[in-house]
Amino acid sequence: MIISIASGKGGTGKTTVAVSLALSIDNVQFLDCDVEEPNAHLFLKPRISRTEKACLLMPVVDETKCRLCGKCRDVCEYNAIAVLPASQTKNSHVLIFQNLCHGCGACSLLCPSNAIKEVDREIGVIEIGEKNDMEFIHGRLNIGEAMSPPVIRQVKKHISMTKSVIIDAPPGTSCPVISAVKGTDFCILVTEPTPFGLNDLILTVELLRKMNVQFGVIINRSDLGNDEVEMYCIKENIHVLMHIPFKKEIAAACSQGIPLVKAFPEYENSFRQLFIQIKELMKGNNHGKKS
Repeated sequence: MIISIASGKGGTGKTTVAVSLALSIDNVQFLDCDVEEPNAHLFLKPRISRTEKACLLMPVVDETKCRLCGKCRDVCEYNAIAVLPASQTKNSHVLIFQNLCHGCGACSLLCPSNAIKEVDREIGVIEIGEKNDMEFIHGRLNIGEAMSPPVIRQVKKHISMTKSVIIDAPPGTSCPVISAVKGTDFCILVTEPTPFGLNDLILTVELLRKMNVQFGVIINRSDLGNDEVEMYCIKENIHVLMHIPFKKEIAAACSQGIPLVKAFPEYENSFRQLFIQIKELMKGNNHGKKS
């Protein structure tokens, strides 16, 4: 079973929940897909045993073959290719905007002159290791790179179907989140009882329903703020899987890189029960709604 942990905004405790769940169950593979700012390793402290380059296929034009027909420019959905006319100082040529290119391969495939080939461009790194019997994998996007989904997809290529897979997704509701959550069996949405928490929870619920991914909600710092998140979940018939109260001691432990279930061992059973509850919900297959 593949479980993703997401949140509509940062700072809700998403990684705290992901790490705690992973440490509370057996035969686990942990994937940190928040590749722009991975931080699960600060809590799990894995031993990294190998690394891989994360690459994006980038088109390169052979100007000796190129007829400057503009087909590559026309088929590019991301406006990453321009065909520049000749000037007094330069002949006509094709310009590739690397930060706009998504590596889809359409230009190479449809070039009538076979003038475009694709080469790997390194955009990040994948690090693989272990923590006790837990397999750990995370990606790091290189500073200055604009697109994280290709790195996320390369992290997810390592998913093992023989293990319980926990994916720590990026915050928000944009393309990186979609890449991380896509194909998962269940998504835990971590929120907080504040107006911002509710607003971003609503956006994430709408996204998951469009993606047809089953989900439930954990309310972190549940005794702060108001009850509007709880009322929204009741109104929308969404499972509230767990409440985690606000405690200064929890915040202090997290600030020191100590996982919740290590600082407060009584929570380990709560997260085991959470895992069992998710498996029961999966049997019902009701996409975030109560039966």
